Amino acid sequence: MSPSPTTDSAQPGSRLAARALTLAYEDRTVVHELDLAVPDGQVTVIVGPNACGKSTTLRALGRLLKPRGGAVLLDGTELARIPTKRIAQSIGLLPQTPVAPEAITVSDLVARGRQPHQSWWQQWSDADERAVTDAMARTDVTALAERSVDELSGGQRQRVWIAMALAQETDLLLLDEPTTYLDIAHQVEVLDLVRQLASPAADGTRGRTVVTVLHDLNQAARYADHLVAMKEGRIVAEGRPGDVVTAELVREVFGLEAVIVPDPVTGSPLVVPGAPWTPATAPPVSAPPVSVPTPGKAL
Repeated sequence: MSPSPTTDSAQPGSRLAARALTLAYEDRTVVHELDLAVPDGQVTVIVGPNACGKSTTLRALGRLLKPRGGAVLLDGTELARIPTKRIAQSIGLLPQTPVAPEAITVSDLVARGRQPHQSWWQQWSDADERAVTDAMARTDVTALAERSVDELSGGQRQRVWIAMALAQETDLLLLDEPTTYLDIAHQVEVLDLVRQLASPAADGTRGRTVVTVLHDLNQAARYADHLVAMKEGRIVAEGRPGDVVTAELVREVFGLEAVIVPDPVTGSPLVVPGAPWTPATAPPVSAPPVSVPTPGKAL
């Protein structure tokens, strides 16, 4: 079994947490009594095989899915009891397959991230303008500002959606597979940006809290402060990547034999895949010998 969560006096608090969280679609339970405390000011990455409940858990953390049992808590209060606008000012969520309004331009879509901060007496401010400009610059979409989102490639659209989430300027940011459709260079840029968002400011102010779902275990190990491995709707292990990512975990969660070596660039765990793992089986039963007739001999 993989290591359990590490605990020490330096571990940060947790504004966002799940308690005995059970999630279901109609009569199919997807997540079973999950407990999770998201460390403040850190990058938490959720990994696991397809259909293990990663994205479903993220949706519940952003109040897009009502729990069948248990609760998601923000600052100790159930999300269901918090006004929608306050949640939108605290939690930004980029789902896996967002849909843009038809013919909307890039700048207008990114600007929609500012809606939670506006009111009927103040529709747009200098602060809104600065947030949108900064978000577009950080995601390298400034040159696309007047383009229709419909005209963009999949990778360009993904960066625009990330810009909208950044423009929301929430303390908590939930990203469901943010590197989808991106080439390797832009994957690294986006994940580097995620790391920067969680880093403390020059004045010592704590960075944002980020929770993201990733498919690439090596990227997760490189960029996560806190790694959560899920299988069949339950957490198998969580903690620092160096403590959690082991050959045993990869076999247990992904059914894959692997060798774990230090990443030559970052020193984080690097998974080198081997053959798919199969459980040990009994030796095959030998077949009875077959009599082969001698040439020229009557049968």
